Amino acid sequence: MILVAQAVNGREAIAQFRTHRPDITLMDIQLPGINGTDALVSIRGEFPSARIIILTSSDKDVEINRALQAGASGYALKSMPNAELLALIRSVHFGKRQVPPEVASRIAEHLGEEDLTSRELEVLRLIQDGHRNKQIADELAISETTVNFHIRNIVGKLGANDRTHAVTIAVRRGMLPI
Repeated sequence: MILVAQAVNGREAIAQFRTHRPDITLMDIQLPGINGTDALVSIRGEFPSARIIILTSSDKDVEINRALQAGASGYALKSMPNAELLALIRSVHFGKRQVPPEVASRIAEHLGEEDLTSRELEVLRLIQDGHRNKQIADELAISETTVNFHIRNIVGKLGANDRTHAVTIAVRRGMLPI
């Protein structure tokens, strides 16, 4: 294996890919500017056969799913032993999609659960920012009854005890920024 390029942010990763067109790309999700998943989408949009492995410390199921749905060929945690990482890289090089067992188990934990709608995520972000229901209603130009409806849905979908617990779960799963 030969390292052909490195990048410090998403834009540079895209430019380096265009220049070098590597067989395999290792990309972190947490990059300054354009995050790794958005860089992945951009690269795969231009080069559909690009084989990109997300190599990150993030084991949040939402981020894992987002990367895999965007076309990542693999998803590995930085804590993975070197021998296993090399095996994963080789497997992806031979055309397989690879997800280690610990990553697969994170995905499986929430498999089949209903996703939050974009409106429910907006409500959750406003709750995270400390807004009361009336403020959320005013901000989103909806009734307070509709806000309460969304909160009930959010709490139910996340299996939370209340709105604060829902925010905690959403942050832990990567639905909301810390």
